[in-house]
Amino acid sequence: MKTFRNMLALIPLLMLALALPVHADGLSNKVDVQVISDDRGKLHEYPVDSWGRKQRSYIAVRDGERYRIRVRNRSGQRIGLVIAVDGRNIITGDKSWLGRKEAKYVLDPWESAEYEGWRTSRNQVNRFYFTDVEDSYADAWGDHSAMGVIAVAVYKQKEHEHYGYQQKRESSSRSKAARSEAMGTGFGERQWSPTHKVRFQPRKKPALKKFIKYERRRSLCRRGIIRHCGRDHDDGWNRFWPDDDDYDDSDEYAPYPWRLRHHRK
Repeated sequence: MKTFRNMLALIPLLMLALALPVHADGLSNKVDVQVISDDRGKLHEYPVDSWGRKQRSYIAVRDGERYRIRVRNRSGQRIGLVIAVDGRNIITGDKSWLGRKEAKYVLDPWESAEYEGWRTSRNQVNRFYFTDVEDSYADAWGDHSAMGVIAVAVYKQKEHEHYGYQQKRESSSRSKAARSEAMGTGFGERQWSPTHKVRFQPRKKPALKKFIKYERRRSLCRRGIIRHCGRDHDDGWNRFWPDDDDYDDSDEYAPYPWRLRHHRK
């Protein structure tokens, strides 16, 4: 009888252990991803269903707002970052699946960096800004499959090295009704942002994935993400947000959107 009571006492402890989040190879609390508005600073996040290797949150944004993605590596190891905005890799402009073979940025231990736009050459980007879907960079490709999502996959380094990009130290499908409420990221003004290639070989799977869904505040209020607002339902499908100097004409970088309007890939 005593043994039986001891077994019963263990059950809540086991259930508690199973309920605790699984840390992603020690990086889940050591890599910070934030969205920084040029006008308002760090945008407040509304977390949802963060678990294990995946973290998700919402942010409320404004039309025309310039922004940048800040990543801080608070670990003692080198990491590679595959970053996608609206489902497009921000270095190449290609459709992204956050895969290990995609173009990526590299952060050294304890380093932080800000990624401010679509990379059009080794030394320049065109700024990110929040806008309507029809004005977005992804729309130039005819791609609405991950609209309104900023995604970052964090890869730890293997012993063998490959190439990634490192910023230089001196630089700082939905329904029609639902799509009308959606937002995307535009291809803004050109800005100096020097980089250089470095060797980096990622491990097979990312140690962490971070997804940030951006919408207008009124939309988040209707859906109940922001408190004290009414609810509405979003029936659209999004593959990244499921219900659970001179122009460098290189294929390595994101092509200008007006080149894509009549030649979508």
